[in-house]
Amino acid sequence: MRHLDLDDLGFEHGAHLLVGRALADLEPGEELVVAGTDPALAVHLPAWCRREGHRFVPPGDPAATRVRGRIVRGRADLDRWAGAERAGAPGGVVRRPDPRWGLAARGALVEPGGPAPGADLADRDAVWADVAPRLYAHAAAAQWDPATAVPWDAGFEIPAEVERAVVQVMTYLVENEQAALVVPARLLARIHPHFREVLQLLAVQAADEARHVEVFTRRALLRGGEMGTSSAGGRASLATLLAEPDFSLASFLLSVLGEGAFLNLLSFLDRYAPDPVTRAAVRLARQDEARHVAFGVAHLEHRAKLDPGLRGGLRGAVERRHDALRDTAGLNADVFDSLVVLAAGEWTPAGIASGHRAVRRLRAEMDDGRRHRLERLGFPPDEAAELSALHTRNFM
Repeated sequence: MRHLDLDDLGFEHGAHLLVGRALADLEPGEELVVAGTDPALAVHLPAWCRREGHRFVPPGDPAATRVRGRIVRGRADLDRWAGAERAGAPGGVVRRPDPRWGLAARGALVEPGGPAPGADLADRDAVWADVAPRLYAHAAAAQWDPATAVPWDAGFEIPAEVERAVVQVMTYLVENEQAALVVPARLLARIHPHFREVLQLLAVQAADEARHVEVFTRRALLRGGEMGTSSAGGRASLATLLAEPDFSLASFLLSVLGEGAFLNLLSFLDRYAPDPVTRAAVRLARQDEARHVAFGVAHLEHRAKLDPGLRGGLRGAVERRHDALRDTAGLNADVFDSLVVLAAGEWTPAGIASGHRAVRRLRAEMDDGRRHRLERLGFPPDEAAELSALHTRNFM
């Protein structure tokens, strides 16, 4: 029989911690003698034992000043965890986590009987990429503050026509970045929390896009003007991204094809930006978008190794999107003309011709990038070229 002296410590000040600790070392049926001088122990100790499933035996001498009784260790606390299982190992990822693990931390001992949140993306291979933990660590370290990372107070003077071109391009970027924010945000709620690195990465991706929306909007309105135009065809193109329910196909259309093309666009804007604010904004956005593309490609490479039929699904997604957008106008003409103006640098026939050639080169660079990424996913060069040509003319 063991003894525990609580001195003057009462249950309202934490005595239960010492009692529980002493009982944890006992087997069911063994006894613990509890002593103490707190006058409320005579009431609190029996009540605590009833709540915790232990049997309380009053002291043999009711007049005793220190001994408050004996506790016969019960097994309610042990039975509570009967059938409990670990939610995988902290450092390992299981392929199909039990839905009943719910929001439990990976590696936690899960008590039976809790709710099972409806995460339909509960297969590792449906969402995983081995690079996800490293990309998340990089993303967390590379976060930047829109208020300080962009030189908003930098002085510059550009012609009104060029400023209008910048505003139009920024308006277009905001529209596309809002779609790029919604897609990962929607997918987040569907992924089993066991795959926390993917959740973390998509959460940062959504935060990236929110920052991009902020800086592009702020640049558009920097000189006090109004936002540019939004074409019906452009919005229709983005709507097809929001309509794709499959995780891998959504990643393919958005990150591999769309954001991949945006890497070229942001490099183009960096090259021809007429002011330091625009240049800083697109450079910062590009470093974020490169991570998004890297995860999309890595995830699809992972899937392609396990599922030889994946490429057929990717091709079908491109063809369905192309057919849905067949009758739309594609890239907003105001955006195309604004890109020409930015690349021209001057209002002369030679300058406009040079700007037009630069935009054509941009489209060729986008096509080359798409073909390269498609070939990485296992498409032969001729099929990669065919699929790249079917990509939306709206770039994203």
